[in-house]
Amino acid sequence: MVKSEFPAIGRRERNLATDPLIHVAVVGVGAFGRNHARVYRQLAKAGFPVRLVGVVDSNLEHGNRAAEEFGCQAFASLEALLSTRQEIQAASVAVPTLYHVPVARQLMEAGVDVLIEKPLASSLEEAKELSRLAERFGRIVQVGHLERFNPAVLATLPILTRPMFFEVHRLNVFTPRSLDIDVVLDLMIHDLDVVLSFVKSPVKAIRAVGLPVLSDKVDIANVRVEFESGCVANFTASRVSTERVRKLRFFQPKQYVSIDYGRQDVLVFSIGQNDPASTASVNPQIQVARLPTVPAEPLEAELKSFLECVRARSKPLVSLEDGRQALSLALDILAAIREHGTRLHLDELRS
Repeated sequence: MVKSEFPAIGRRERNLATDPLIHVAVVGVGAFGRNHARVYRQLAKAGFPVRLVGVVDSNLEHGNRAAEEFGCQAFASLEALLSTRQEIQAASVAVPTLYHVPVARQLMEAGVDVLIEKPLASSLEEAKELSRLAERFGRIVQVGHLERFNPAVLATLPILTRPMFFEVHRLNVFTPRSLDIDVVLDLMIHDLDVVLSFVKSPVKAIRAVGLPVLSDKVDIANVRVEFESGCVANFTASRVSTERVRKLRFFQPKQYVSIDYGRQDVLVFSIGQNDPASTASVNPQIQVARLPTVPAEPLEAELKSFLECVRARSKPLVSLEDGRQALSLALDILAAIREHGTRLHLDELRS
């Protein structure tokens, strides 16, 4: 067990060594928060030591429907949840980004560890505030960058050497959700986080273009990021596509790696490597291998990892600092998009 970086403090602490059942809640049961409630309930049914105590939503219809479906209690406010006699050790924060800080603050003050959905916050100052709160109250905070738990991403980690070029596409059909944020913060940020975790190098330069199509926010964006290491990454994200695509491809010395997030599949094309698990491609100098993966729901893996961190008082796989770095890059990209739009007078074209 990892020595705690997060001392157990607060009025809601319970000895999980003697009473292993972790009591959890979900704050915000809209489109994605409902999935958190579903998975917590599934884990409990499968024998994982967790109990979904309640869901919180200002929309009583959403809350009551989720509570009935997942066998818990609905609360109209955090105050009502925190005043219940049942202690809460952990909570998923799935409210709109604008409310992440006030909701997380109230939970941490009450001694509750939190998983905060991406993006971490609306600004870097808010991200810093979350870090201050976590340190002050000794709380674990995990950021909901789901693709880190994708079996294809996990399978790729052991073969990483020196990634030098990325081509990333994330395309979705239009849905009336998350329209309070741009596509960069809504969709692209998943890939920004994964690439940052692969490259581990500061950003040197950004070129970006983006346009609103069906909303008043940026709905489609194309970005080129250059890192200090010399690596270059091209990102395309759209929420107005006619198809759903989630793919990341990258080159590193003597290898080309293709990740399909949706299929949870990794293909590795290698030059001059005699791997018995590989097969020859059309070019006999290139060997092709499919990395072994175990199909799994990334959200289930994410929540199980979060709960284990709560139990062990250990650092999450996706930390506050990881969330802050992804947010910082996303905000810099949005600034570059705005600057590009100003130069092209795109506001005049839309009027």
